[in-house]
Amino acid sequence: MVTQQVLERPAQAGLDERHRVVVVGGGNAGISVAAQLCRKLKGLDIAIIEPSDQHYYQPLWTLVGAGVFKKKVTQRTEASVIPRGVAWIRDAVTEFVPAENAVITATGRRIGYDYLVVAPGIQLNWGKIQGLTEALGTAGVCSNYSYALVDKTWESIRSFKGGTAIFTHPATPIKCGGAPQKIAYLADDAFRKSGVREDTTIMFMSGQPNIFAVEKYAKTLLKVIKRKGIDARFREDLIAVDGATRQATFENLDTHERTVIKYDLLHVVPPMSAPDFVRDSPLANAAGWVDVDRDTLRHTRFPNVFALGDASSLPTSKTGAAIRKQAPVLVKNLVASILGKPSDAKYDGYTACPLVTGYGKLVMAEFDYDNKPRETFPFDQSKERWSMYQFKARLLPKLYWWGILKGRA
Repeated sequence: MVTQQVLERPAQAGLDERHRVVVVGGGNAGISVAAQLCRKLKGLDIAIIEPSDQHYYQPLWTLVGAGVFKKKVTQRTEASVIPRGVAWIRDAVTEFVPAENAVITATGRRIGYDYLVVAPGIQLNWGKIQGLTEALGTAGVCSNYSYALVDKTWESIRSFKGGTAIFTHPATPIKCGGAPQKIAYLADDAFRKSGVREDTTIMFMSGQPNIFAVEKYAKTLLKVIKRKGIDARFREDLIAVDGATRQATFENLDTHERTVIKYDLLHVVPPMSAPDFVRDSPLANAAGWVDVDRDTLRHTRFPNVFALGDASSLPTSKTGAAIRKQAPVLVKNLVASILGKPSDAKYDGYTACPLVTGYGKLVMAEFDYDNKPRETFPFDQSKERWSMYQFKARLLPKLYWWGILKGRA
């Protein structure tokens, strides 16, 4: 049992309120950690700071954009996922003051903590691509990376009459790194079904150096690209969109040569970064991510600060599957610190990327820090499988809502 002494939070002058544990971010990572902490330490004083009143299961947006699901099935109220007994501060953090164990919010509140968990997710920088903000949602420009826009993707694919369809992948780290190519594969299937594929050129323009970092899965994906007749080009980064003329400008990151391509459909994945309030804080490393030890998820300079998920410096893919393995490690180490006990919990970089290669087909990629496969199932997961597609589409959403967010999985 946890003693009352462990749960108490001492008063501190100059604070609007104080909590034993403050979690910044009410997404997958923040809710998972809070739920698991509640199960480990009954009665622990925890507060989540999250401004949004809606919570989304974003991994399903690829299939929403492909017409498989309606987007409303990916949405719940934030209030419904906050763990029981956890205080929800509906505000946004704008500043970290780790030297004083405090954060400052958009409304000017100063909130103190004994322990801080930083999990605000990733920032989508639509404005970094010239003309994109104005073109989004119009003139054939769409994206699965926004709840407001994801159904526009299916409208664009469903109504496509032929021409050039371009799918982009930025040079920056992004959440769900396989998503940019997955919608291209699904669009190919949809175009074939509607009878316009012969009149269509599909291009996958990526700022990355290759199709996938893990060779075992990359081999399969290159075969998929060849089979589908997709023109895949790498180190080509989208830098501008002209919605009026339907032209996209790409820059080769090696030669710096620019190419202008006329499009009829343009699916854009924006460049991403850690949120500005993280990048500009004492918690950030040189690249702007929360600077944590890759094994323990504890901050490298502030021992009462932990981080996980997309805003962290952990050198692995930014996926929900990674968070699922990070959260228990962070919680074990945080609980041990609260109780004054040692912990040997370490995160090995495990992540997974369910790579949809068409309707009813999926490659289940699982790997670690060293990009070595870490497969769960007793078969070769580099092969496209109907069973893995069903696992993603039908089982993983249930696991998320009823297992992960409840601290059970």
